Amino acid sequence: MKISVVIPNLNGAGWLRDSIESVWAQTFTDFELIVVDNGSTDESLTIARSYQGRPGYTLIENQKNTGFSYAVNQGIRAARGEYVALFNNDAFAEPDWLEELLKAAEKDEKIFAVSTLMIRHFERDKADDAGDYVNLLGFACKRGDGLRADRYQTPCRVFSACGGAALYRKRILDEIGLFDELFFAYYEDVDISWRANTRGYRNVFCPSARCYHICGATTGAVRYNPFKSIQSGRNSILLPVKNMPLVMLVLNLPFLLLGYGLKTLMYWRRGYGADYAKGFREAWKAIPQLKRPPFYWRNLPAYLWVQGSLICGTFRYAVYRVQRALGIT
Repeated sequence: MKISVVIPNLNGAGWLRDSIESVWAQTFTDFELIVVDNGSTDESLTIARSYQGRPGYTLIENQKNTGFSYAVNQGIRAARGEYVALFNNDAFAEPDWLEELLKAAEKDEKIFAVSTLMIRHFERDKADDAGDYVNLLGFACKRGDGLRADRYQTPCRVFSACGGAALYRKRILDEIGLFDELFFAYYEDVDISWRANTRGYRNVFCPSARCYHICGATTGAVRYNPFKSIQSGRNSILLPVKNMPLVMLVLNLPFLLLGYGLKTLMYWRRGYGADYAKGFREAWKAIPQLKRPPFYWRNLPAYLWVQGSLICGTFRYAVYRVQRALGIT
């Protein structure tokens, strides 16, 4: 078995069947499909059950919403493939999606994750995600979000692959650990890619692997809602505290504090300030539970690459904000 595709599902009745069918329609056929249902109360569980008995299909049913990280970890543990592809239940793959991801991954054994060109389902000319990046302010950002998809046609290294549609090398997952279940939802894909970066592995973007994504379908909002605001406030603190060595954390602390201040102001202006603040409070309670990766001097070049990427990400974010302010796509 070459690839195990894992689809986490929560109340995705409106789109799960089309998502699954897009996976079954792949030109690359040496894969299995694992759907992990997270306590759905709509018809999507019935849809998921309707595929039982089909060769290469497994359904895992949870009684409650365990969070994205826990659910995909269940799928990864059940996976028999050399690679694991994560795929959102509100995403729809082009037929050569898996084939192109695999081609990109097999170019170099040091590649950990391959990120898809995710395109907005209802705005087919615009990108949803072309790989993620992090800046000095502590913001984890979607590269290309809302900009023209045709601007992102060149393969490149990225800081993180978006877990909504990405291929991961299982051997490296076994080495660095699975998704951190303390994150529950959001930033968990950036965290695991960060861990790979500091071990000297690479995450890359593959523009020829394409899918279409209904942004925010599962959480109920494209950008802002109470749940997402709490998770953002919480996990934006956990991400650098967990992954930055102490010296890096101290050096970057002024920028991080500035970023948290700006985000707090932004969430208050949008009516979600109390939710964002609740996330902050939850973060301080969760910090003692973090499993920080050990520091190794031999990985110093990788730490320096990460710091350089944070700096570049800050300039990238500034340019992006100017583009959006001017209406440039």
